[in-house]
Amino acid sequence: MTARTTRRPAAVRSRIAAVAAAAVAGVLLLSGCGDQTDDANGGGDTRTEGDAAPLFDRLPKDVQRAGEIKVGSDIAYAPVEFMNEDNDVAGIDPDLGKALGEQLGVPFRFANGTFDGLVTGLNTGRHDIIMSSMTDTRQRQQGRDEQGRKVGAGADFVDYFKAGSSILVKKGNPEGITSLDDLCGETVALQRGTANEDVVRQQNKKCQKPIEVLAFEKDTEALLQLKQGRAVADINDFPVAAYNAKTSGGGKDFEVVGDQINAAPYGIAVSKQDTRLRGAIRQALAAIMKNGEYQKVLEKWNVTNGALSEATVNAGK
Repeated sequence: MTARTTRRPAAVRSRIAAVAAAAVAGVLLLSGCGDQTDDANGGGDTRTEGDAAPLFDRLPKDVQRAGEIKVGSDIAYAPVEFMNEDNDVAGIDPDLGKALGEQLGVPFRFANGTFDGLVTGLNTGRHDIIMSSMTDTRQRQQGRDEQGRKVGAGADFVDYFKAGSSILVKKGNPEGITSLDDLCGETVALQRGTANEDVVRQQNKKCQKPIEVLAFEKDTEALLQLKQGRAVADINDFPVAAYNAKTSGGGKDFEVVGDQINAAPYGIAVSKQDTRLRGAIRQALAAIMKNGEYQKVLEKWNVTNGALSEATVNAGK
């Protein structure tokens, strides 16, 4: 992960107080092609008058002045983040973002982009944070890609959920796949830039005949390859695999096979230079874990088995 390198000057005290008094968190969406961030909802601010949030003063001054936290996300990964029938951003991450924003006194404004372009957005300051089912790994903390190549200064992760990779196959499992070993010599689809690429890469070290990989910018494209028979499996994160098995084709398209693989924490990525923002988000996460809002969100999406008991930083390996 690479780090944001610029900071705007701090706002005057009266402006900060005004923002604090006005801010009640909401989740807004900016969407666009690729890594663009055009406002899909007309750019309106959904904040309403209300009391200052308990952790507003813990935010960096530039974020207080901006009155929002800019969130980079690949919003095509249901149920974690996706567009609902009303073309609004929905899912686990947006709901948690709303709860976190209520503690911090500013809305989390989600901007849509390709997963492997989010790092660039963090580096250039387009995003303050990344919240996109991103697995906290030592490589990403060190600014290395999935091949171990140095690509930036790295990032810190506030860990908020835990999930592993899963194997999704056609309903009825016509190929009889039960584990990664059964994928040797087969073709699988997955999303480019994710930890699932590394799962297949490590498995290929064990295969006599390697797995052929079809990698795409969006997981929805990978799912299409499986549905159309161009791949025998899609490797994606457990909550996403389970959601698609339940909902795609009314539950008739796919099923999950085998156990979760390499369960690890999802993290909210923050520039290593943004220690104040990282600390504020961690405190906000601890607060919603304590007041029950965190549990409510996970219960809503039926993913309580991925709950963490405390707000940690850089717990990934």
